[in-house]
Amino acid sequence: MKKQVDEVGTTKGRINAISVSKQKGTPKTNVPEADLKTDYGIVSDAHAGNGHRQVSLLAVESLDKLREKGVKISPGDFAENIMTEGLDVRALKVGSKLMLGGRVELEITQLGKRCHRRRSVFDRLGECVMPRDGIFARVTGPGRIKVGDVIEVVDD
Repeated sequence: MKKQVDEVGTTKGRINAISVSKQKGTPKTNVPEADLKTDYGIVSDAHAGNGHRQVSLLAVESLDKLREKGVKISPGDFAENIMTEGLDVRALKVGSKLMLGGRVELEITQLGKRCHRRRSVFDRLGECVMPRDGIFARVTGPGRIKVGDVIEVVDD
């Protein structure tokens, strides 16, 4: 069942940034596009695997709130894979389904996660947005995504 987009855009947005890392615990690098594999995640990311947290998403609006406080922060600093824009990720529920770029399918599996205190971003900010704003998903339909692709909630 496909949902209609409402006026405030909570069911549709765009990919603002894609971030990957070769090793866990290292800073993520922004890339223009990425391949996602079913039941695995982003092919070139160290956090990929067959668990339920294959891909992490965070809204750029969460970073904007920190930037308003004078914090210098960039996509990937919270180790998120996909930075969204215009999509109310906090309104999503476990089980919600997303379509990225009209081809890649994700299913939301977890809302928030505890931050690792040893992360340099936590040390710099004294807070982490992932517990309240981050979401996690598994890949249910493979394909390639790129920055600027539309993200749409297709089943809530």
